[in-house]
Formats: sequence, C-alpha cells, structure tokens
Amino acid sequence: MQISEKTIEVRYAETDQMGVVYHANYLVWMELGRTKLIEDLGFQYVEMEQQGILSPVIDLNVAYKTPVRYGEKALIKTWIEEYDGIRVTYGYEIYNGNNKLALSGESRHACVKKESFRPVSIRKTFPEWHEAYEKAKKKD
Repeated sequence: MQISEKTIEVRYAETDQMGVVYHANYLVWMELGRTKLIEDLGFQYVEMEQQGILSPVIDLNVAYKTPVRYGEKALIKTWIEEYDGIRVTYGYEIYNGNNKLALSGESRHACVKKESFRPVSIRKTFPEWHEAYEKAKKKD
C-alpha cells in the first residue's frame, strides 16, 4: 500500500475565532492529499478532466479527533483504501503540529462523463491509472 504525505502550514484564514482550523478546511486538505497521491502515482487529475471525465465525491466520512491550530504544520497522509475498477475510496489521516491524530476519514469517488454525469469505468477508460491503483491500494 502506498501512502502519500503532504505538509500544510496552517494559515490564519483557515481558523475560527478560537485559532482552531475550521472543520470544512479539512475537506480541502483531504483534496490536497488526494491530488498528491495521484501525482505520486505519476498522473495529473487535470489530464482526466481534459478528456471530459470528472471524479466527484459520492460519499464522505470524517472523524475529528483533536484540533489543528494556527501556527502549526499539519501532515496529511493519503492512500487508496478500496478500489474496484469503477469506484475508489481514499483514506486520510491528518496530524497536528504535535504529531497527534487530528482527523481520520474517507472519501469515495466515481468517474463520470462531464456532460452527462454518467459513470465510466476507470479500468477501461484509464488503464494506466487502473494498473497503478491496483498496485497502490490497501491489501486485505
């Protein structure tokens, strides 16, 4: 299983009045982690979009454990939790500046045609991605 890592400096604008990262910003960080994983596998999400394919979130599960605060660096770990050739579930852990688990979560995605939102098979449409995802995904 391949795990990608990305470090983020917490910006003031990402925090609430208590100096704690606002909960919705973790979703943006999850996207940054997902993009980093895709890049680490040798691909660019924009390549998929240029071919008229999107990868929307179809399910999201997040558990907040401890806060990340302004002035800290957050570490995002991302991996492929499940992949079946059509849908992919990414797993995430985000750690605060004290290396404590701040968030664990998953996002599930499918690939769809941009104009119709009809699902497409990653296995058939992007065979190189399929092969890389099969190799990188979490093993049972």
